[in-house]
Amino acid sequence: MSQYATYLEEIETRKTQGLSPKPIDDAALTAELITQIKDTGHADRADSLNFLIYNTLPGTTSAAGVKAAFLKEVILGETVVEEISVAFAFELLSHMKGGPSVEVLIDLALADDLAIAEQAADVLKTQVFLYEADTDRLADAYKAGNKIAEDILVSYSKAEFFTKLPDVDEEIEVVTYIAGEGDISTDLLSPGNQAHSRADRELHGKCMISPEAQVEIQELQKQHPDKRVMLIAEKGTMGVGSSRMSGVNNVALWTGKQASPYVPFVNFAPVVAGTNGISPIFLTTVGVTGGIGVDLKNWVKKVDEDGNAILNNDGNAILEQKYSVETGTVLKINTKDKKLFDETGEKELVDMSSSFTPQKVEFMKAGGSYAIVFGKKLQSVACETLGIELQSAFAPAKEVSIPGQGLTAVEKIFNANAVGVKPGTILHAGSDARVAVNIVGSQDTTGLMTSQELEAMAAMVLSPKVDGAYQSGCHTASVWDQKAQANTPKLMAFMHKFGLITARDPKGVYHSMTDVIHKVLNDITVDDWSIIIGGDSHTRMSKGVAFGADSGTVALALATGEASMPIPESVKVTFKGKMGDHMDFRDVVHATQSQMLAQCGDNVFQGRIIEVHIGTLLADQAFTFTDWTAEMKAKASICISEDDTLIESLNVAISRIKIMIEKGMDNDVQMLQGLIDIAEKRISEIKSGEKPALTPDANAKYFAEVVVDLDAIDEPMIADPDVSNADVSKRYTHDTIRPISYYRAEKKVDLGFVGSCMVHKGDVKIVAQMLRNLEKAYGKVEFNAPLVVAAPTYNIIDELKEEGDWAVLQKYSGFEFDDSAPKGTARTEYENILYLERPGCNLCMGNQEKAAKGDTVLATSTRLFKGRVVEDADGKTGESLLASTPVVVLSAILGRTPTLEEYKVAVEGIDLTKFAPPIQKPGMTASAHF
Repeated sequence: MSQYATYLEEIETRKTQGLSPKPIDDAALTAELITQIKDTGHADRADSLNFLIYNTLPGTTSAAGVKAAFLKEVILGETVVEEISVAFAFELLSHMKGGPSVEVLIDLALADDLAIAEQAADVLKTQVFLYEADTDRLADAYKAGNKIAEDILVSYSKAEFFTKLPDVDEEIEVVTYIAGEGDISTDLLSPGNQAHSRADRELHGKCMISPEAQVEIQELQKQHPDKRVMLIAEKGTMGVGSSRMSGVNNVALWTGKQASPYVPFVNFAPVVAGTNGISPIFLTTVGVTGGIGVDLKNWVKKVDEDGNAILNNDGNAILEQKYSVETGTVLKINTKDKKLFDETGEKELVDMSSSFTPQKVEFMKAGGSYAIVFGKKLQSVACETLGIELQSAFAPAKEVSIPGQGLTAVEKIFNANAVGVKPGTILHAGSDARVAVNIVGSQDTTGLMTSQELEAMAAMVLSPKVDGAYQSGCHTASVWDQKAQANTPKLMAFMHKFGLITARDPKGVYHSMTDVIHKVLNDITVDDWSIIIGGDSHTRMSKGVAFGADSGTVALALATGEASMPIPESVKVTFKGKMGDHMDFRDVVHATQSQMLAQCGDNVFQGRIIEVHIGTLLADQAFTFTDWTAEMKAKASICISEDDTLIESLNVAISRIKIMIEKGMDNDVQMLQGLIDIAEKRISEIKSGEKPALTPDANAKYFAEVVVDLDAIDEPMIADPDVSNADVSKRYTHDTIRPISYYRAEKKVDLGFVGSCMVHKGDVKIVAQMLRNLEKAYGKVEFNAPLVVAAPTYNIIDELKEEGDWAVLQKYSGFEFDDSAPKGTARTEYENILYLERPGCNLCMGNQEKAAKGDTVLATSTRLFKGRVVEDADGKTGESLLASTPVVVLSAILGRTPTLEEYKVAVEGIDLTKFAPPIQKPGMTASAHF
């Protein structure tokens, strides 16, 4: 059967789903379309033309290469197609972004036919996705005296590709749509259980919010055809939990503007808002698409005569409405005054200066941030080639430099990695910084989108500036179903070719790794001065500073080795007191959030760096803290480590990278060996005193300082979604932290889960140690609820087998994963047994495995959002409560939350994760963690 016939069958199948033909990225199918177009009598000629013009993906897809070559034939008169004139062929090339289309345009611009060369030059002047191979060709032609090449370079030197674009509308009218009350997770906009469809934008768009919501949005658009729909989180923050480019894509698909008439289902410029603004990492993603994020501040705390917040019976501040944004409300955004007004345009509602910084306005004008990043580079290259001084057409980077003020840890890292800054310039928080990126991580549920973004920006190879880059397979590790089988090998092949270390070998040489991406990135980050970008909100390494990002920002980092962002403010977190012997470090993490709220009233972590002085913990254990900072709504976290501890952590990283090499995972450029070299150099620097472990300056300035009192933590703590709170906005946040005594040993637990990136080797050892203890005390162990255990990495399992702990787990398990025969379907029912699952994210992701509907789950996970780990059942709300490993294990055995006394008995003699503030030491300990 021909490719075209197969495509027609697929079209018929998609029709039954209410979908349009899938955009074409395949060269063979495109070639067949062209053959049918050239045959003027072909029955499918008209459809083939339509598919080629309007339904073929641009950039570096194989389809784009065939299409560009065909359009070149048309322009040169080698092929005549009545419906595609020379001018139209040039127009189509202008919308193909880069790669083969730019190559064709340069071919034409440098050819002998002057009329065609001038037309090609006019199109080239609008393009920004040029790489060294492209600009080198133009430079060589210019040096050889080619006037067309000179004309193009002069245009680039003036950045006419940007300056000639229309300005952002001074006034934008919006009509409101409340997507939900309280914090809105990106899961509402792009559910994790639909991750397999993210690369199919039209299909994935159907999962946003609900079909009913989509109809309501369309009705608003019919009623207000001249206005843009603004999606709102009422009484909450929009986009918490993750960056999720697919969420922004979905919002743009339903409410934004089409990027090109010749590229289907790629929209941009969404408008999103929240009473408490937009989650930092999600706001970055909105900026990628040239969208607008609005901090509404439409609900404010009610205060008494003295200005103090009035509290309700639950101790929460009472909110009062400053202005209404109920669905259907018309508002006006003035981009010049940077304010939000009512429908009349006369009553000012809120200042929007932060939404319209010069940089963000440039993103809006250019249709997204990629064009600005590449545009700045293109202008610089052109000026350098012409030998003229750069007169930047772009807003100057904001530089904040305060004489006499020291640097926080993040300020030090950004200064050390800054690009394009005059020597001697010191940047403080608030500065816009362009920085080199050392480590990049791509995960599997967003990886296909990242590959699409790379194709769209015409990138073909990993930037040599990147020290380490990894493509994981952990988010789809639980079930090797048809969706995973279709997507994962394709993704791994693309990323392997691009230059990343991949979890699976496309050639099948080494055993596939489903290790949790954050654990791998934490190991391959081998310098505490590194900047890390990863396609997941939990990219929060305990070495360097790591930022969770959308698939597009990850693609940009892979392609350019750079990222641009403001330097965030920092909050300093230190500790005092002594940690109780019966407490686990996870309780310290929960207490940090709880004590911060008590000390500061508001969440001072939101949008800022948490600089945590926790230097006596190795990187694995410290990651438990930095990982959780995503739930604290922080921009990122930096762990301040002591010299000896950092050296030990780097040695652990070296040993794990060596295992990856032994497995055959290194690539042609020996990236993994290069990371070992960097780690060994860093160890040498620390030992010699040449460059000690990263520390802030004593006179650094912080937005706030939080001191966590370890003495005040006397019982295990649980992060509770508080699903029955009368105030809807208080549900499903991570701010409700409760001691286990709150539950009076009456909270029924239907399932326990020990896994996700929040656990490490020591946690799995705790499970084994508890089983030994309980077996010794009672002769046997019976589970009153299922307990699912998913170790984060294969290395951990190998070590547990050597140390005898895995055998204890096997003794009590009713299921153990088998990589030679992985599960083909997701589990929907659980028995009261121990399940030993494959390394990976498992229940935490919610895209494959889930608890039974309506269950109350107690987990070591990070996510308690509605529907993530567990969905609601009829008449029963699903709950995902978060706690330490020993609490989860004991609760699964009891089938309920324990009393403090029961807990102490169960952990007696087990050396849990110990922590003492720096300068103090944990002392002699037999803990699995030291």
